[in-house]
Amino acid sequence: MLKVIDLREAGPDYEGIIPRPKIVGDLPVAAVREIIQLVRDRGDEALFDLTKRFDSVALSTIEATRDDIEVAYSRISPRLRSALEAAAYGIEEYHKLELEAPKHFDNRGISVTHKAVPMARAGCYVPGGLARYPSSVLMTAIPAKVAGVREVFLVVPPTKSGGVDDATLAAAKIAGVDRVFKVGGAQAIAALAYGTQTIPKVDTIVGPGNVYVSVAKREVAGQVAIPSSFAGPSEVVVVADSSVPATWAAMDVIVQAEHGPDGLAWLLTWDQDYALEVSRQVEAILGSSPRAEETLKTLREGGYAAIVRDRAQALEVANEIAPEHLELLYRGAKDDLDLVRNAGAVFYGPLSPASFGDYVAGPSHVLPTFGSARFASALKVGDFLKYIHFVEVTERGLDELGWAVECLAQVEGLYAHEQSIVIRRGTKAEEGRR
Repeated sequence: MLKVIDLREAGPDYEGIIPRPKIVGDLPVAAVREIIQLVRDRGDEALFDLTKRFDSVALSTIEATRDDIEVAYSRISPRLRSALEAAAYGIEEYHKLELEAPKHFDNRGISVTHKAVPMARAGCYVPGGLARYPSSVLMTAIPAKVAGVREVFLVVPPTKSGGVDDATLAAAKIAGVDRVFKVGGAQAIAALAYGTQTIPKVDTIVGPGNVYVSVAKREVAGQVAIPSSFAGPSEVVVVADSSVPATWAAMDVIVQAEHGPDGLAWLLTWDQDYALEVSRQVEAILGSSPRAEETLKTLREGGYAAIVRDRAQALEVANEIAPEHLELLYRGAKDDLDLVRNAGAVFYGPLSPASFGDYVAGPSHVLPTFGSARFASALKVGDFLKYIHFVEVTERGLDELGWAVECLAQVEGLYAHEQSIVIRRGTKAEEGRR
């Protein structure tokens, strides 16, 4: 089931050895640009037409009403409501820890204050299609609310009936979402970036999606803020050995693979027999999985069991892959955490499947994919904030550092920069002589 590869003789350079997901060459850039232009030119009319074309849904309205949200909240089961609220609590409390008080610095008479200012509007994209994702509503909207964003909008592909499923709407209520729009795909990203008659334009767009959504976000970057991570198809690297039941490792490989095609699912182990047993268990589990078809699409292209020399090489390979989720299930994993350099989120210890991070642990499950964990991070409160510097120069600052400004401006040939200091120092000197 999993493609077995032997990396014991490989390294430290894994270029050309480790299979990579394909994100270059086949990206639908031209198609996405056409969609974006249609939305810019025709607004709501384009959203109705594109939703009918891509989702086979004839929308009657673009926005879900407040009544729709309240009715959905009342219809979900008490157990689901409690689960959503339990998840929301952890997400909110964790992200509150990321808030920073304004910082002040006195630089020899120059008073500098560093202040975080929330963006006015944020758009949260939540996928649809293969499954419903109320958890993604919580994981994107709650950090925005904690940051202090005034208006948080949700876009989600409509159901076949032209609505939004109850769990997603209930999550929107719990998260404090202000408006919900029944639009998905690249057209939803374009609507948030440029605005339509119904959907106001926003300052930042967050949330995972398929390749069309990810490409659309790249295309509108600059018009709106787009967090640097490429939040695309799901990925997991599971590092394990026989100290953990093979069924556990197999299930954790499947957990992320069941999201659908284009993802990545790796097992790294230094025990060849264990690798083969995990692969057999993956096949056995899929025999009874209701999402076997979606999972197989991922595993056929991106499912691997790699044999490595030891724990150190396993972490070396994991850093090279830079996965969205990294699981360290073996005994003593806590001792190796300092070896992890590239991962969206790390789950260590045998009782720590990535599923906890997907729902209730607290940090956002919107994580960098396609190897972007080398330079990007999980969605965070800071993604909804602008940082503004406030500077006041006192007489002391003019006296002690004005000369340095003059000197540097002279070197760079910027006359007005230099003179803005000279005239102030001259005025101050004249006042001193009076």
